[in-house]
Amino acid sequence: MPKITFSNRNNEFYQSLKSAVDEYFEKKHVKKTGDWRLFSKTIILISAAVVAYCLLMFASLPALAALALCGLLGYTLACIGFSVMHDANHGSYSTKPLLNDFLGLSMNFMGASSFFWKQKHNIIHHTYTNVDGIDDDIAKSPIIRQCESQRWVPAHKVQHLYLVPIYALSTIFWLFIMDFTKYFTHKIYTTDAWKMTTKNHIIFWATKILYVAFYMVIPIMVWGFLPWLAGFFVMHAFMGLTLSIVFQLAHVVENTEFETIALDETKHIETAWAEHQIKTTANFAMGNKVISWFVGGLNYQIEHHLFPRISHVHYPAISKIVQEKCAEYNLPYNQYPSMMQAIASHFRVMKYLGKKPVAVQQQVQAA
Repeated sequence: MPKITFSNRNNEFYQSLKSAVDEYFEKKHVKKTGDWRLFSKTIILISAAVVAYCLLMFASLPALAALALCGLLGYTLACIGFSVMHDANHGSYSTKPLLNDFLGLSMNFMGASSFFWKQKHNIIHHTYTNVDGIDDDIAKSPIIRQCESQRWVPAHKVQHLYLVPIYALSTIFWLFIMDFTKYFTHKIYTTDAWKMTTKNHIIFWATKILYVAFYMVIPIMVWGFLPWLAGFFVMHAFMGLTLSIVFQLAHVVENTEFETIALDETKHIETAWAEHQIKTTANFAMGNKVISWFVGGLNYQIEHHLFPRISHVHYPAISKIVQEKCAEYNLPYNQYPSMMQAIASHFRVMKYLGKKPVAVQQQVQAA
């Protein structure tokens, strides 16, 4: 597996930033974990998902209304993922580890495995952000090409046109393919997966079976196969598209940087870890409280990558400190004023990456 290290000899920026952020919490006399804002959001979102599911199972609904409700359920599940699952699995939801672990399992009830996600996201992605060859979040080649170091194939010429259906199907791929690939290969992309305990195995299979029961078997019994299939795809289309777009806006937009490493390479990056996070990450719609509420503060990805153990409800406040420190240390602070501007930037990047690289053109001409 590839190995990469950062140059933390000059870590003055992060030390200064961390001290300033710690001082903020001390002066405000607040915990870094969630508060009533997160707890009330949890109740609202989980209640909304339960009500939507129960209406679909027990109410007599017209077909279009049922499909719309499936879409709303998928969107709500994505929001639970952003706000509840994400904070819980980072350990920033509560000071109580058992509560974090319990709410982190909300991911399993959306079809995925929190066990693999914790390593894939918390360890690999947050340490090696945008490092092609390690970061599983940008390892979607050859379906889509997310950075210049990845192999180009002719289909990429139109990848900006087929991104939406790919993103819409992403959670179905995750549910039926990616988790099982990690489970049976014991690898997360190029990294060896953590060894699973008996408890981990039981939770993995038990929650997969429960997912099949609640989202497939029972709905088929209630609605029949074809209506269920339509609703299942609509639900996942809304969930997959919402999750994919929000996470892509964090790293695959203009001005964010990428690194690359070969499979058996050992590489040293001449920058500190915190500075790497700054250069590979972007924020969007920072002034939009509605978007912040629904995406669980993940429009403040810079703050999240620097302080993943701080709950997202605090990101708007500490973003001011981060911006000041970035200016003080002459570091970039990538941000887009609106979500639509960030989406437009992502699609421009993907269109650019779909063009045939000059090196490939030269190889074809030489042949």
